Amino acid sequence: MDFEVTFLPEGKKIKVRRNTHVLEAARQAGVTISTRCGGRMGCLMCKVHIQDQNNCLPPKDAERRKLGTLVEEGTRLSCQTVITGDLIVTVPEDRLKAAVRRQLEAARRGETDDFI
Repeated sequence: MDFEVTFLPEGKKIKVRRNTHVLEAARQAGVTISTRCGGRMGCLMCKVHIQDQNNCLPPKDAERRKLGTLVEEGTRLSCQTVITGDLIVTVPEDRLKAAVRRQLEAARRGETDDFI
């Protein structure tokens, strides 16, 4: 059985098989999730927000230790999150892209910024 995974904010959707990791589903959908460790839970860069954690396997102890209370807020490591149902995944905006976007938005509004 295939499950639909929706990646926000892009709105990209993909069908994947049960037990696919979110990081792999993102790659298949063409959604960029940063990682340096290749999906071995070493860099903690692949954090995502899972809307309904009932549609993925619960985090193992190692992921819980690394993320702490963030797990209870819906934050998971995409390299460790195993899909077991339809899922909505929010991928945080890259920090550099977010900074550039904020500067461009401020410029469009006519606001000045010391960094521009």
